[in-house]
Amino acid sequence: MAKFNVTQKLKRTKIKERKRATQGDPETRKLKVKEQPTSLSGKRKRKLFKKWRKEQKDALQKGLISLEDVEMAVAEGSSEDTGTTSQEKSKKSPIKFHVKKGGKLRIRKLKRKGRDTSNNSKKISSEPASTSSVDAMDRDSMTRGTANEVLSALSLPHPENPTRKQEAATEIHLPLFTFYRARSGNRPSEIPGELLRVLTWGKMKTLPAFVVALCLLSALRVSADGSNHKYKEGDHVPLYANKVGPFHNPSETYRYYDLPFCTPEHVKEKREDLGEVLNGDRLVSAPYQLNFRVDRQSETLCQKTLSREEVAKLRDAVSKDYYFQMYYDDLPFWGFIGKVDKENKLDSSEFKYLLFKHIHFDILYNNDRVIEINVQTDPNLAADITEDKEVVVELSYSVKWKETDIPFEKRMEKYSKSSSMPQHLEIHWFSIINSCVTVLLLTGFLATILMRVLKNDFIKYSHDEESLDDQEETGWKYIHGDVFRFPKYKSLFCAVLGSGTQLLALAIFIFLLALVGVFYPYNRGALFTALVVIYALTSGIAGYTATSMYLQLEGTNWVRNLLLTGCLFCGPLFLTFCFLNTVAIAYSATAALPFGTILVILLIWTLVTSPLLVLGGIAGKNSKAEFQAPCRTTKYPREIPPLPWYRGTIPQMAMAGFLPFSAIYIELYYIFASVWGHKIYTIYSILFIVFIILIIVTAFITVALTYFQLAVEDHEWWWRSVLCGGSTGVFIFGYCLYYYYARSDMSGFMQTSFFFGYMACICYGFFLMLGTVGFRASLLFVRHIYRSIKCE
Repeated sequence: MAKFNVTQKLKRTKIKERKRATQGDPETRKLKVKEQPTSLSGKRKRKLFKKWRKEQKDALQKGLISLEDVEMAVAEGSSEDTGTTSQEKSKKSPIKFHVKKGGKLRIRKLKRKGRDTSNNSKKISSEPASTSSVDAMDRDSMTRGTANEVLSALSLPHPENPTRKQEAATEIHLPLFTFYRARSGNRPSEIPGELLRVLTWGKMKTLPAFVVALCLLSALRVSADGSNHKYKEGDHVPLYANKVGPFHNPSETYRYYDLPFCTPEHVKEKREDLGEVLNGDRLVSAPYQLNFRVDRQSETLCQKTLSREEVAKLRDAVSKDYYFQMYYDDLPFWGFIGKVDKENKLDSSEFKYLLFKHIHFDILYNNDRVIEINVQTDPNLAADITEDKEVVVELSYSVKWKETDIPFEKRMEKYSKSSSMPQHLEIHWFSIINSCVTVLLLTGFLATILMRVLKNDFIKYSHDEESLDDQEETGWKYIHGDVFRFPKYKSLFCAVLGSGTQLLALAIFIFLLALVGVFYPYNRGALFTALVVIYALTSGIAGYTATSMYLQLEGTNWVRNLLLTGCLFCGPLFLTFCFLNTVAIAYSATAALPFGTILVILLIWTLVTSPLLVLGGIAGKNSKAEFQAPCRTTKYPREIPPLPWYRGTIPQMAMAGFLPFSAIYIELYYIFASVWGHKIYTIYSILFIVFIILIIVTAFITVALTYFQLAVEDHEWWWRSVLCGGSTGVFIFGYCLYYYYARSDMSGFMQTSFFFGYMACICYGFFLMLGTVGFRASLLFVRHIYRSIKCE
């Protein structure tokens, strides 16, 4: 009964609500929901128009727009498009106010009901704009061209040729004017005509207008900062000072203004991407004024009084051969800040330290583009800073512009000429020929072995008797029950394969980008950005390879294996980075990464690398692939006979790493001179050929050593193939020691720690990558030879 009463009560409540909605509230007799009006009264129209007039008046008072700008834009629209006067326009059809959904209104034509527009607003002249106004609006021909391209690309009608006739009164888009003034700092009268006409186009919808204006503003900003590399005479060309540091220590660099140079009033720092920050670039505005095609003769930069501490700092910098690096229109150039005069002096205490006071710039141009820049210092104009005393220095510079016929597209070839000179090319090709001969010898050697093995197999199974020599040569046949026994430490083994496969994919993608010309000389930070991004995107390959192989080897805890795979290479690299970044912070060097950059890298690792690694692991788990073994594994392992010392792991690794290293050591010198020096390496095609040869030689030599190991009935070849393949990384680290002490002049704790720290990580990566190549090649070979015999 209680349930029935509750149901009846709810029913009565619903009926009462329905009546109240249709007939109104019984007490107030007012409807709960009212319908929106479909039209506007005259009073409402006048109220809206009065509100609009107030907004326009406030805008004029605040200086957001000027009345001349409104008149100029409207006069052009009226005179060019229709040729009608404002009085004729005012006699057109009455105004219609459109009501949108949601109750929002948009006024299409701004008039009072039953009145002429000329009584409500400033009377607009139908005569063409004056010559001065036209000149002011035609001041930016390039901007007008950009606007035309943007409008045509967006498939929008041009403001000067609208599809419908323009209104008599034009509404200025105030938010866009405010936005443009905030970005450019221009007065409304200085706004280019094309942009003004877009902003004052009344019939244009709000969203397309905003998009077009943003595109135009972006184009204007781009043309203003010189990124299109086109200039007129007297235009400002961007000049940025990058860093200073010892010439022989490329990693030990400091900010330009860490030394007591002339500092401009407002030092502007250039925003840099991730790769530039990782490269140690810190670009700031330079104090020199190198305007386009403006010669200068002994222009005084500043007169500076150097204190005793500053003199000592500069003297120490000169003694270490400090250089500075700058970028002029994205063209790099270098110069020394001083020199040590050692002429006819043996004792270092008698050396004379000179600081260059004058710098001369030689700049080549072609039409409206900068092609080349060179800097020269005059030893005759130098200040003596040998003694610890205050020195008054007047710093100056001069600029000389010269015309050249070198096209803009070839202005970067100057920096790559040194690596493609004939004598260097001969050395590179000699290295490739040497490597190819090594590959051919190994190929012939392995083909001979394989043919002999197959021949002996046919002899054995066609005859019952075998000689003793044949038993020694074919001893690998007697371990067919142990050769596919899974290795120890399966989780670590699969993590090595996963990380090595990822690094191999990373190297291939980097070479592809280099071959298509992405890493041209001094494309600041492009290589570091590509390394970070591609490594993050290829982490799924590591997860899939490691998990799939781990499950094939009958592993159970694939989640732990996945975590080990993710940390196997990143873990040592992160620890090395933390130590080296701490050293750089102690030295106040530009190699110290800011906190924001470290946070970005951690976010990339957390939000991109880790999820892709997990997805790859899940895909590998779901693949459910089984390990393909031609022979059945016995229950108990066969005992390995005693072996001579040269059959051990270390001697085998030494033999395995020597041949691949001999194929690449000539190229290693040029790579080291580029990474840890100031030379430029641009012959990526030859480097790619050498890399392919390295992969082939590593695979062949590992297969050969695996065959010799199996021939003496040693069936533990899994880890041996990885160690022999990756032993080339150990040889590369040995070459690092030789290069540091014999071929370079690097010194100091910071440079030494950076060199050996990062080279240890790179050699470790080579170990993982080439170890994976060696195992994969050995696995294919072992499967092939055991398929050719009958396993009992």
